[in-house]
Amino acid sequence: MPSDPLSDGPSPRRRDFRLLLFGQTTSQLGAQVSTVAVPLLAVTTLHASPSQLGLVTASGTLAFALIGLPAGAWIDRWRRRPVLVAGDVARAVLLTSIPLSAFLGTLTIAQLVLVSLLTGVARVFFDIGYQSYLPSVVGERGLLSGNASMEAVRAGGQLVGPGLGGWATTLVGAANVVLFQAVTFGLSAASLLAIRTPEPAPSRPPHGDGMVARIRQGVTFIWRTRVLRATLITSVACNFSFAMASAVSFIFLVRTLGLPPAAIGFVLAAGSVMVMIGALVTPRLARRFGSARVVWLSLAVTGPVTLLGPLARPGWQVSLLVVATAAGELGQIVYAITNVTLRQRLCPAHLLGRVNATMRFFMMGPFPLGALLGGVLGEAIGLRATLWAAAAVIVLSPSPIWLALRGIRETEDLH
Repeated sequence: MPSDPLSDGPSPRRRDFRLLLFGQTTSQLGAQVSTVAVPLLAVTTLHASPSQLGLVTASGTLAFALIGLPAGAWIDRWRRRPVLVAGDVARAVLLTSIPLSAFLGTLTIAQLVLVSLLTGVARVFFDIGYQSYLPSVVGERGLLSGNASMEAVRAGGQLVGPGLGGWATTLVGAANVVLFQAVTFGLSAASLLAIRTPEPAPSRPPHGDGMVARIRQGVTFIWRTRVLRATLITSVACNFSFAMASAVSFIFLVRTLGLPPAAIGFVLAAGSVMVMIGALVTPRLARRFGSARVVWLSLAVTGPVTLLGPLARPGWQVSLLVVATAAGELGQIVYAITNVTLRQRLCPAHLLGRVNATMRFFMMGPFPLGALLGGVLGEAIGLRATLWAAAAVIVLSPSPIWLALRGIRETEDLH
């Protein structure tokens, strides 16, 4: 496991960092369980078509396009911890409505879309606030180790989550499994409330510095910073590819490969194993290859392996999909940790919320379009061809960041 970024710090700060780790572990476990339960609920219980499943998937990220930019401006004016707590509580309440409706026999695709949309709004504030809150807990020197530790512990939930979700769906039903996710968000909120480290008060914006001007500052900083601009393009490509694939992947697993829920959980768990391994070894990879170089190298090495996924067929060839999923998850987690750390080091603290929000807006904004396109392509050209198109995008995705960082080994060389 990565070294504790606060190992030399005072005990209260170590305690608070562990509380943050615990909250993320529980919520990620619930989220990973639900990644199996919600699509299976839509496909097996509500008999969703590819376009309907694409709509459910797209609605979960639509909020990034609708409120992503102003959310960053708001967060830079507030303390981040209360925002995180509110996001967890809101998601717990919203998700509880799904098993309740299933019990009453009133659950519909429309409700899944609405809950996905509203939980997406809460996720916008949580994700932006979380990435902006972490530096105040670990400090600049602990960022890489802190980000890696958070991902390693959260990956523990991701490791058991898909398998647990598949088995639990078989045993108690997909709607009841969603209730488990709601409980984990409640636990995450409680752990955040227990943190005692004081958070610095946000700086007040100058008089007359309105919402549009504050948003523009975040956008301008990214646009004028070549490396951040390149990572944005790469991240957009990765997310667009994932969105396309997500619209058809569960239908491909169920109807083309004929896998039961437990086997689907195993396939996803294989990717989660690599998430944990990637999070654990990222600091070592950064030391071996360079903290800047590894950002693009992680995708360049693993991207071509994802081309094995569309080759999967019933029987032993399902293993091709397992290998492709594992490689893709490994590359993505190493890229995510090093990319976020790079951004946190390059961005001044008073702009971090807006920069994170701008990155999230442009990274996640195309996700609904990708999910809808994946659903349309799934019906027009077939599930397998859609997966080929998504894999091709992944292979090309590291090109922009490679061009921006070639010849640069360490992030410190960028200052």
